[in-house]
Order: sequence, then structure tokens, then C-alpha cells
Amino acid sequence: MGAFVVWGADMVTVQRGDEVRGVSRAARAGGARVALVPTMGCLHEGHLELVRAAKGLAGLTVVSIFVNPTQFGPGEDFDRYPRALERDAALLRAEGVDVLFAPPVEEMYPPGFGTFVNVERLAEPLCGARRPGHFRGVATVVAKLFHAVEPDVAVFGEKDYQQLQVIRRMVTDLQMPVTVVGVPTVREADGLALSSRNTYLTGPEREQALGLHRALERAQGLMDAGEERPEALEEAARGVLEAAGLRVDYAEVRHPETLERMDRAAPRALLALAAYAGQTRLIDNRVLVAPGVGEGGGGPAACPNG
Repeated sequence: MGAFVVWGADMVTVQRGDEVRGVSRAARAGGARVALVPTMGCLHEGHLELVRAAKGLAGLTVVSIFVNPTQFGPGEDFDRYPRALERDAALLRAEGVDVLFAPPVEEMYPPGFGTFVNVERLAEPLCGARRPGHFRGVATVVAKLFHAVEPDVAVFGEKDYQQLQVIRRMVTDLQMPVTVVGVPTVREADGLALSSRNTYLTGPEREQALGLHRALERAQGLMDAGEERPEALEEAARGVLEAAGLRVDYAEVRHPETLERMDRAAPRALLALAAYAGQTRLIDNRVLVAPGVGEGGGGPAACPNG
């Protein structure tokens, strides 16, 4: 086993799968549960909320930072995706993270790599239709991270709602011994969902980006008033996005678990949005709830295997 690279305090950074697996197995042998938070780095408060949720669920917290090339399509922003490993490590250390797993590309995809995980149906609409191969890359890298870390629980943000559903399906279908936990989207005070891609936005583009949250609020307001037609909710959301100066990619009402089309939005329906502020593609979503239907507990939502 290779030597650990120590950033400071008690957190260690490892780059190889066998290294992080050794730490995980040692912790479990000592009676601790292991939690994993997969990220692509450029951490913000949304990521840190995932870390805090993970720390409340396990005795050993592992955060991975890996900008995964297989989930970026041609012409997407892989090369310019923000990277700030030392800054991220300092943030994780301050949160009390135990292990930072930061593998190089060749560790995750060695020469000759040719095996991928495809999750059908859930990966096909919404971002899957606009970004062919994206969720194949997501499912593959998450499966590899699960194999490396062997976590008892893995924590993901609900902002990437379709990704969360894809991972849950993969875990169930492949009978992976991992509990998947979703954490509600973290927002700025004005409603903008936190995203690493927000760093691309100019001042005027950030103002435009607020249209995503306003569109979600508008749709929920219509649901509150009794509107249950998906097409009416989509049209209203689209109008808000366009009025904000955003270029709409999609505004679609879908079933919150299957992501299939719905004839009627009640009692609950996912409204998923994607739009461009300048050249930056942003996504957001909300599970719309009809009047009289509870919104749930408000905390992390666990979905155990099976």
C-alpha cells in the first residue's frame, strides 16, 4: 500500500483505490460505518451540507474529488471545469472529514478501460436526452467509487435530481450494499441554487439565473391555486425563464420517481428545468406538491438498497 499524503490535522488524502479501501475496511473492522460524498470539487456550501449529513450518518467520512471525463460530452466544459484541490482540502479539513480521495484520471480509467454502466429509462429524458452518454459516465464513475471506498452510505444532492434517481436505480438493480441519501438543494438567500458552474456567471448573467428559482415558485403557486395540468405548469415556467432572458433548454413536468410523463401533476410532480445564462447551462428542480399534501420531513432522504 502506498504512503498517505497528509494535508494537515487528521485528514489524509489518498489517490489510489486500494489505499482508500484499506482505510475503509479498517474503520469498519473497528465498528464504524463509512460514508462517501462523491464530488467533482470546486466545493461550495451545498457540498459542505452533504458532508455534514454524511458525518451524522457514519463514523468515517470520505469525500472524493474527481472531475470525471466520461460524463462530459464533446464541446462541454471538461477542460475549463473549475479545479481547486488545495482550497477544497482546506474546507474539508475544517469540516472534520477523515479521508479525501482524489484519484488521477489514470487511476479511475487505466489504459484499455472499456466497461461502462448503463441505467436505462431513468437516464433517457431531460439531461439524458440533451447530453448523450452523460449518465453512463455518472453511473460508471459512481460504481467505481463505491467499489473503491466500499461505503455503507453515500450522500448526494437533490439539485442533481435525475442523477440521484439514476444512482438509486443502479444501486437497487445491481444489489449494491449502499444506502443512498439525498440532501435538499442548498440555495443563496435570493433562491439561486448553489452550483460550481455559478463561478462562470457574470453579474448580469447571475441576475438572469434567478429566473430558474422564480419559475419553480411560479409553478408551485399555480399548483397551490389548483392547477394540475402539466402543460400549463410547463408553459408558466417557460414564460418566467424567457422573461428573465434565459435560453430555455427544457422545462418539463415528470413523475418524481420514474421520471415519466404525467397526465396530471397532483399530488406530486417533479418540475425539472435547464436553461442557459450566456454560455453557462444551469439546472434546477422542485417537487411540486398539491394543496393539502405534506412535503415530507425536510431532512436527508435515505433510499436503502432493495
